[in-house]
Formats: sequence, C-alpha cells, structure tokens
Amino acid sequence: MKSLKKQRRIQIILLASIALAASTALIGYAMRDGINLFRSPSEILAAPPEASETFRIGGLVAPGTIERGQGAEVRFLVTDGGADVPVVFAGVLPDLFAEGEGMVGTGRYVDGVFHATEILAKHDETYMPKEVMEALKAQGHWQDGTGDYGSGDYGVTARPGGS
Repeated sequence: MKSLKKQRRIQIILLASIALAASTALIGYAMRDGINLFRSPSEILAAPPEASETFRIGGLVAPGTIERGQGAEVRFLVTDGGADVPVVFAGVLPDLFAEGEGMVGTGRYVDGVFHATEILAKHDETYMPKEVMEALKAQGHWQDGTGDYGSGDYGVTARPGGS
C-alpha cells in the first residue's frame, strides 16, 4: 500500500511540474511582443539592437530636423544631447509634437534608422517621462525644479493612418 501512495505522489508532483513549466512557457510566449524596453539614443548607438526587436526610444526632437516626405511620412532626429538617432514615421503626428519637445516612439531600429510604428507626444509643457528625464540627466541636459516630471502618462498618441 505504501508504494502505491508513494507512486501516486510522484505522479502528481511530476504532472504539476509539467503543468507549471507549460504555463510558464505559454505566458512567456504571450508576453514576447507586449514588453517594449526603453532606450535612449546614446544606448542605441552604443549597443545597436537587432532589427527584429521592437522597443521604445525617447528623447527630444532635435531642432531643425523635421522633414515631411511623400504622403504622411515624416523624418526627424531624436536626441538625448549625447547622440542623435534618425526616425522615420508614416502617419499623422500628434498635435503637440514639435521640435525641441519630448517624444517617445515605439518601433524597430533597422540599418541605422528607427522605424516608428507609434509616436507619443507630451500632453503639457511640464511633463517628461521618467526614462527620458533620466537619459537627459545622464547627458547633462536637464535642469531640476521646473515642473512635475516623471508622473502621469503621455496623453497624445499617433499611429499610422491617424488612429
């Protein structure tokens, strides 16, 4: 009788371990596209990501770099003061998107150009995302005490097609 109980316990533990491993694998598979790491332009140039990796870039739109292409295509440079990364976006930009202002873009870095699928613009004149603020501080281009930084969310979103 004891060996049957022991055998049943081993089967249950083995089955539970397989179920746990399978559920962990399924959760990881489901989240693979949902996690977008943030990078500053300096980090991108120091360690370029793979062309298949989707991530977020943030910084300031470099003054004098916004160029309108054919259709809804827009090209500009995003900077953290230490490095500039060219960005291409095909879609309607948020109304608050402007030169010298903060932005966060989601997309991929291919052949030295960030191809954005989404552009987020700040929702007021005092907000700056924590990650962008830290990247600008690291480059020495940030002054404290000028507003409520690092709280809230970018309130204006642009996606290709204007949705």
